[in-house]
Amino acid sequence: MRKTKKQIAQIAKNIKLLILDVDGVLTDGRIILDNDGNEFKAFHVRDGHGIKMLQKAGIKTAIITGRHSKVVERRAHELGITEVYQRCHIKSVAYDHLIEKMGITDGETAYVGDDIVDIPLFRRVGLSVAVADATDEAKAEAMLITKNRGGMGAVREVCDLILKSNGKWKELSDEYYKA
Repeated sequence: MRKTKKQIAQIAKNIKLLILDVDGVLTDGRIILDNDGNEFKAFHVRDGHGIKMLQKAGIKTAIITGRHSKVVERRAHELGITEVYQRCHIKSVAYDHLIEKMGITDGETAYVGDDIVDIPLFRRVGLSVAVADATDEAKAEAMLITKNRGGMGAVREVCDLILKSNGKWKELSDEYYKA
């Protein structure tokens, strides 16, 4: 399934929707629970900034995750991700609904995952990405494996790739160099 850098860039150029798993992708996969039933997750700020840059470029973002968490709802709200599908044990059901709702094709969609439950979507999307610390099974099915681990900048890596491939990186990043 692995593709060359040139092939990946060609595919990434056409991405209109980035779908993300949460645990192990937007986080490092750990779930911290306290004695009062509170759940804690850590999100990387650079991943969030990459998502905001994608949105600014007109690229849609969504979350499909198997678990349900108020923390995910809050983080999605902070990032302006309105399409959030939780408790999705069969992720392809949410995926079908999402692409139909948005009028986007498989080839215009990227998905970032880390485990065996993500393989059905890896096999459908235009750009399938496994984070560096994904399971061997997920890595075997992904077109691209990030250099960074889940929750440690892997999502930002994918966002930057999409923006650079479709020619929007310079326009967006130039804003930060202005005095």
